[in-house]
Amino acid sequence: MKVPTMSDVPVFVLANLLVHDAAEYRIYEKGFFPILKRHGGEFVTYDDKPDTFEGSAPRPGRVIIFKFASEDQARQWYADPEYQALSAHRRAGAALEFLTMVRGMAPRA
Repeated sequence: MKVPTMSDVPVFVLANLLVHDAAEYRIYEKGFFPILKRHGGEFVTYDDKPDTFEGSAPRPGRVIIFKFASEDQARQWYADPEYQALSAHRRAGAALEFLTMVRGMAPRA
C-alpha cells in the first residue's frame, strides 16, 4: 500500500482581481486555458459578486478558483515562461489583489 505524501495533495489557486481594461484582459483569458491544461490544471469556477459571511471581503471584482493535482504542477504552471509572458496582459488589464495557492488535505492512509 502506498503511503500518501504531500505530492499527492491537490492544490487550489485563488485569485481576486478587478478588470479595468476588458480587451486587454480578454487576451489573457484566451491564452490562459491552454496553458492551464498543459500543466494539468482544471478551472473550477469564478464569481464576479462573491458573498462574504464574515471578515474582510475580497476586493470588489472577480474571484477565480482553479485546481492542480499537485503543488509541483501549480508551481510549474506559474513559472512557465509562456504563462509569464501572457500574464503581462492580465497585469495591464486588471488590478490583482492576490494569487494564492491553498494546499488540500493529505490523503488518509
